[in-house]
Amino acid sequence: MCLPALRAGWLTQTFVHWAYSPDQVQRLLPEGLTVDTCDQCAWVSLTPFVMAGVRPPGVPAALPSFAETNLRTYVCARDGRDGLWFLSLEVGCPVMLAARAVGAPYHLGQLTLSRDGDVLTYAGARGRGGPSYRVVVRPGEPVRPTRRDIWLTSRWRAFTRGYGVLWQTPVEHEPWPLRAACLEDIEESLTRAAGLPPPAHEPLVHFCDGVHKVRFGVSRPVRPAVRRQG
Repeated sequence: MCLPALRAGWLTQTFVHWAYSPDQVQRLLPEGLTVDTCDQCAWVSLTPFVMAGVRPPGVPAALPSFAETNLRTYVCARDGRDGLWFLSLEVGCPVMLAARAVGAPYHLGQLTLSRDGDVLTYAGARGRGGPSYRVVVRPGEPVRPTRRDIWLTSRWRAFTRGYGVLWQTPVEHEPWPLRAACLEDIEESLTRAAGLPPPAHEPLVHFCDGVHKVRFGVSRPVRPAVRRQG
C-alpha cells in the first residue's frame, strides 16, 4: 500500500457469519464482481464494532470514537483480486457519510454498545422505522483460526460502486486476535433490507477485542481486466 489516506482502530468487534447459496448473493452484486465462496457457500457477515482514532496521517487530533455496523459479503473482481462488498454500512458519525462519494452505502443512525459483565449488546436503527438490529454476545476464549476463520475475517480491500465506476479501497492491519463467542440473542432486519431471505442456518460467530493500526489507502477505480489476444 502507498501512504495511507486514513488511520483508525477497530475495537470490540463481533462477527456474525451466515451461509447463503451463491446465487442468492450474486444477484445483489454489481457488474464486475463475482461472489466468492468457502465450503461451496457464499457468506454474509454482520459486524458491529467501535471505530476509534480516525484521522488522516500527520494529524494529531482524531475524531471521537463512534459505533459502526457493517453488513458485508465476499467477492472477487475480474482480475482475481478478492475483497468485501458492503450491502449496508450503519454509522453513528456524520463525517463518514463523505465516503458515499465512492459509493460506500453509509446510513446515519442511532447506534449503541453496552456491557453487562462479560456480555455485550450492540443495537442500532436507521432513522425512524428503518432497518434495525440487536446483537447480544458473550466473548469467549482465544481461538486458533481455522482456514475458514481466516477466509471470513482477513480481507484487504473493499469494493464500492459510485458514479458508474467500480472502486477499490485497500486496507492493512495486524492479524485479528480472534476469540470464540456465544451469540445469546439476535434480532435484525438488515439482511431483509439488503434483499436477502432470512438466514436458513445458525451463524458462525467470532469476537475480537480489536486491531489498533488500521490503514486505509486511497480509493481508486478498478481497471478493466485485459483480454489476451488468442
